[in-house]
Amino acid sequence: MAVVRVRQHVNPLAQKYRTPVNPLEWEKIYAQPNQPLHLDIGCAKGRFVLQMAQVEPHWNFLGLEIREPLVVEANQLRSELGLTNLYYLYGNANNSLQSLLSGLTPGILQRVTIQFPDPWFKTRHAKRRVVQPKLVTELAEYLAVGGVVFLQSDMKFVAVEMCDRFAENPAFARVGTDEWLTENPLAVPTEREIFTQNKGEPIYRALFVKQG
Repeated sequence: MAVVRVRQHVNPLAQKYRTPVNPLEWEKIYAQPNQPLHLDIGCAKGRFVLQMAQVEPHWNFLGLEIREPLVVEANQLRSELGLTNLYYLYGNANNSLQSLLSGLTPGILQRVTIQFPDPWFKTRHAKRRVVQPKLVTELAEYLAVGGVVFLQSDMKFVAVEMCDRFAENPAFARVGTDEWLTENPLAVPTEREIFTQNKGEPIYRALFVKQG
């Protein structure tokens, strides 16, 4: 497969990303649409959920990514491997979750991951970061009770901000103490996670659970 070259960063507030995704016909996407769903927001090339789908065949996985060429490539690879519990979708998480998740059977969405999102270092660009209060509110509405949100970043200020946003919403409770998790609770690390660990640099991880 040819290497797909795309911009590393795109502005989610740009005009071209303002159109929400259309609701999905879940029964046409997954062979077993009633399996629990794991949503990976900002999946990039999608290798994390590609491996997760193979490790956990009794889950369905949806990778949401704002850079369309990466989605096209990831879906091609998924098709080549014949994975019927995995799908990649091109869209902007900050304006698409409502239309995307509203068609789900209640209780299906049980796990969400947001891993190493674009930090947007400048203060004036903070509104471009993916974890905004609206996104947290929408996840609170559609995530099953007892469902989890796993967050991680190699930028402490990003991890702190993400945790603050979820902690501010009464639907979510942080698991454990306020200390960062030392281990990834999931079976598969992301490429960025492996790269960061190999450099010996810290990773800031946290897990939140949806309360009843």
